[in-house]
Amino acid sequence: MQRESIIGLSIALLVVVLTLWLGHAGTPKHENEAPAPKALFDAFYGTPTLDGKSDDAVWQDAPWLPLDQLWIGQPPSADDYQGRYKIAWDENNLYVLAEITDDTLIDIHPNGLEKYWDDDCLEIFVDADASGGNHQYNFNAFAYHIALDGKVVDVSTDSSFQYFNDHCETRRLTRGHVSTWEVAVRIFDGNDYVPGGNNVPLLLKAGKEMGFALAYCDNDHSPERENFMGNVFVPGADKNRGWIDAGIFGLLTLK
Repeated sequence: MQRESIIGLSIALLVVVLTLWLGHAGTPKHENEAPAPKALFDAFYGTPTLDGKSDDAVWQDAPWLPLDQLWIGQPPSADDYQGRYKIAWDENNLYVLAEITDDTLIDIHPNGLEKYWDDDCLEIFVDADASGGNHQYNFNAFAYHIALDGKVVDVSTDSSFQYFNDHCETRRLTRGHVSTWEVAVRIFDGNDYVPGGNNVPLLLKAGKEMGFALAYCDNDHSPERENFMGNVFVPGADKNRGWIDAGIFGLLTLK
């Protein structure tokens, strides 16, 4: 084969390869193929007095963060719902201060283990080792639903709904339509957690990283919650995945 023919064939082959590569690069990926960038949060050291107020020094120094990502429902009006929060920590607890504007507070299910997600409640998601992954029927991560009466519910390993009241201590003060939730969350290693066992919470220290998300279930006397507002962007059509997939949590670093 002549040298000119070899060069021509090589050029033609290169053009084909480049065309195929550029065509692939220009094709949009399926929305679930590449995860969204993980939200990053910092929690600063301090021990607030758990009284449902926000006047402790640690809260004065911590920035407000938005609780404004729509996970279920339609975007609410400012009169119906507004949310923001702060986070802090000490050796014994992760602390969450949430300020929620909600024009109607309801708890229409007398049984706290029945459809608790359809009542007004604060939900705190914690993945102690930031490993991500499935936690639907295991303790790879916890999804604490905190009711208006302070009771705490999550799904256990046998798929039943169980109380985890000793995991979270809550004080809530409501003035008009504004509720201030102050929560102390004990952090457990889910890999070693035994339901009903003698589980010892972790001792926290600076530099630790955890998966973290926060949400609020809002209902105004409907059969089901009308809005579910979170603090992290969840890609795809199904945004109600936090109770199953710890991969949607943000990454929290203790400073």
